Amino acid sequence: MDKKRIVSGMRPTGRLHLGHVYGALNNWRSLQKDYQCFYFIADWHALTSEYENTDIIRQSTIDIIIDWITVGLSPEESVFFVQSSIKEHSELHLIFSMVTPLAWLERNPTYKEQLKEMAQKNLYTYGFLGYPVLQAADILMYKAHGVPVGEDQSPHVELTREIARRFNHYYKNVFPLPEVLLTPEAKILGIDRRKMSKGYDNAIFISDPKEEVDHKVSEMITDPQRARKSDPGRPWFCNVFAFHELYTDKETVKEIDEGCRKASIGCVECKKIMASNLNRALEPIREKRKELEADIRIIENIIDEGNKKARSFAKVTMEEVREAVKI
Repeated sequence: MDKKRIVSGMRPTGRLHLGHVYGALNNWRSLQKDYQCFYFIADWHALTSEYENTDIIRQSTIDIIIDWITVGLSPEESVFFVQSSIKEHSELHLIFSMVTPLAWLERNPTYKEQLKEMAQKNLYTYGFLGYPVLQAADILMYKAHGVPVGEDQSPHVELTREIARRFNHYYKNVFPLPEVLLTPEAKILGIDRRKMSKGYDNAIFISDPKEEVDHKVSEMITDPQRARKSDPGRPWFCNVFAFHELYTDKETVKEIDEGCRKASIGCVECKKIMASNLNRALEPIREKRKELEADIRIIENIIDEGNKKARSFAKVTMEEVREAVKI
């Protein structure tokens, strides 16, 4: 029996960090077993915010594919491709834009949030307002059965479903309605306890060397009630302890929990233990990155092969679309 198909992408606006690993990539890796996966570099989407700084896009494309492979995504099991290399995406986006009501875009719940989050950039553009229409084209092009997203992104999938319904109603039943595949929640915060983000300059990157990880961990905000080592702490409130639960063995986690509550272990020692365990987990990823960086042609070939597979799907879909629209 053929596997169901899923589609998801990432904007190439810099290196990937641990927030990406727990917010998306671990889930993407597990989905490879049960689904036919299409994972793409959303470089046109990157232009919505980086149109004044396009240099970052091309280099980030290579970096992100390397990161995907180092954390266990497989180009043998999944299709990796670059959005802008599949020109059919732009054509389907254009057609969808003709039938998508403006009010649907203006009430997009993340639109105003992102305007605030990236207030330093001028995002009052046609492209930024309309990016959910391009997103719908990305998903529906491959007739995806599902889209793996966090709960905050599920409204985008619902908008994609609405666009598909509207197209099917006006023309022909071309597109299935994709389901939301909610990513299991595993919140990992930045070193300042805010959401981990490149924009906040609080991220630990997958590709960070050991010394950089040590430094960032030493800067992590812990329990503000522990002004002195002798003050008892609240491990459930401490960001460093949250990392321990991901990277430290259970017995040591239990000891640190008790030691923090009784003030028998200080924050400096606690951070050093966590940094050591985090670096141990990142070491195989760093080694794999070195191998891939030594011959970038490997990545270029993976992209070329993925583009071919994606394009073959896209051509068939667009033939159906043109026939349905009668153009």
